Amino acid sequence: MTTMLTPELSSWAKEIRGYAVEYGLDFFEVIFELLTYEELNMVVAYGGFPTRYPHWRFGMAYEEYSKNYSYGLQKVSELVINNDPCYAYLLNCNSLVDQKMVMAHVYGHSDFFKKNYWFSKTNRKMMDEMANHGVRIRRYIDRYGLETVEDFIDTCLSIENLIDYHSPFIKRRREISEEEKEKERQETQPSRLKSKEYMDPFINPPEVLEAERQEIIKKFQEQERFPDQPEKDLLHFLIEFAPIERWQRDILSMIREEAYYFAPQGMTKIMNEGWASYWHSKIMTQKALEPSEVIDYAEHHSMTMGSSPGSLNPYKVGIELFRDIEDRWNKGKFGSEWERCGDIATRRDWNTDAQQGREKIFEVRKIHNDVTFIDEFLTEEFCDEHKLFTYEYNRQTGDYEIADRDFQAIKEKLLFGIANFGQPYIYLDDANYKNRGELYLIHRFEGVPLKMDAARDTLRSLAKIWGRPVNIETVVDKRRKLISCDGSKIDEKIIK
Repeated sequence: MTTMLTPELSSWAKEIRGYAVEYGLDFFEVIFELLTYEELNMVVAYGGFPTRYPHWRFGMAYEEYSKNYSYGLQKVSELVINNDPCYAYLLNCNSLVDQKMVMAHVYGHSDFFKKNYWFSKTNRKMMDEMANHGVRIRRYIDRYGLETVEDFIDTCLSIENLIDYHSPFIKRRREISEEEKEKERQETQPSRLKSKEYMDPFINPPEVLEAERQEIIKKFQEQERFPDQPEKDLLHFLIEFAPIERWQRDILSMIREEAYYFAPQGMTKIMNEGWASYWHSKIMTQKALEPSEVIDYAEHHSMTMGSSPGSLNPYKVGIELFRDIEDRWNKGKFGSEWERCGDIATRRDWNTDAQQGREKIFEVRKIHNDVTFIDEFLTEEFCDEHKLFTYEYNRQTGDYEIADRDFQAIKEKLLFGIANFGQPYIYLDDANYKNRGELYLIHRFEGVPLKMDAARDTLRSLAKIWGRPVNIETVVDKRRKLISCDGSKIDEKIIK
C-alpha cells in the first residue's frame, strides 16, 4: 500500500490541523494514508481495518465497491477510524481541493470520536484488537477447518444486532467474576470428558449428554424465572449459557465486541457527519480555500449535501441542524421567554445578541446522540425552512409524494427511523419456556414492524446456537402472533 503523503499534502495536512486547533477542536492525532481506489475499496470492505479475519462477506463487499466505482455509481473519497491514533485514508486520484476538504472533514470526525460521550466506552486501540481477532480465528480455522468456522461466523453475524446498545452506560446486572461465570457455564451445560475429536462420540455419548441436559432443564424449572429480568443483550446471554464449544464462545465474544465498537457510529450518524461537515465547511470557506478553488469546492460540497424526497441525507440534516442551533443560541432563541412567545413576527425578528452559539454546539456534540439530538433540537421552523416532510411512494405516478406536513408526524417518523437503528426492539423474556429450556423472545412493537423473512432466519440462527427451539411473539395486523423454530421447521400461529 502507498502510505506516504506527498510533500504538498503533508504541508496542507499540517496547516489544516492548525486551523482545526484554532477553532477549538480537540482530536486524536491523525495519521493520513494515501491509497489507490483498489486499496481503499479493500479497506472499506474490511470496515476500515486492513487486518481482519477471513470471511466471504469482505470479498463480496469489495466486489460491490469496485463495481460501483468502475461504473461511476459510487466513490469513496475518505475513510476515518475511531482509534488512538486516528487513521484516515485518502484516495490518491482526488484533486487537491478534495483532499483539503476531506482532511478538514476528518479532523471534525476525530474530534467527535474523542469528545462525544457515546464513543467514550469504545476500545481506542481497536486497530490492534481487530488484528488480534484475525489471528485467533485463523488458528481456529487451522484446527477445525475453514468451512466449520466460517459457517459458525455466518450464524453469529446473522444475530450481531441483538445487543443492548445502552448497556455500556447502564449497569443492568451484578458484576460477577470470571470464576463465577465459568461455574455458571458448567452448571448450565452437560459435562464433557476430554477426548480427541475422532473419539468424542464414544467418550461423550450423545444420549448421555441429552440426559444431563434434561436434568439441567429440571433445575431451571425450580427457578422462579430465568433470566430474572428481560434480557436485550442476547449475545451476552448466549455467551454465558449456550451449550457451545469454547472456540465458538470465543468467536461469539469477538463478534459481540465488534458490534459494540461499531454501535456508537450508528447511534450518531447524523450528528457525526453533520459535525464533520460543519467544520470542513468552516475551515475551507474561512481559511484553507484558494480563490481558484471556490467553484470546484462548491460543486463537490453540494454533491455531498444533496438529498431527494423520500430519503434522509445525514450530512445535510446534521450540518443544517448544527447551524440552526448556533444561530438560535447566538440570537437568544431559547429559554422560557422564547418558548412563551407566540407572535410569528416577534419570533422571526428575535435577537438578544446572546452570542452563545459556538459554546452550545460544542456542548451538543459532547452529550447527545441522534435520537436526543433530533428530539431536543428539531423545530417546526427548521422543518418548514428545509422542507422536511413525510413522503410516501405513489404506485400510480411512480413518484414519492408529500404525505404529511404536520410537524409532530415528521418528527415521530424521523425518530422511529433512527431509534434502535430503525430495527425492531427484541428482548429475551424466558429461557425456559414451557419448562422445556426453549427461548421465548418478545418483539416490543414501537412503530417498527418485524420483517418476517428476517425474523425466520434469525430464529434459525438462534436455535442453531441454543440447541433448543426458539420462539418470538410479535404483532401482525393488531393481533399477537407466535413464530417458533426448532432449528429447521418454522411454525406460526395466532395467540390470544
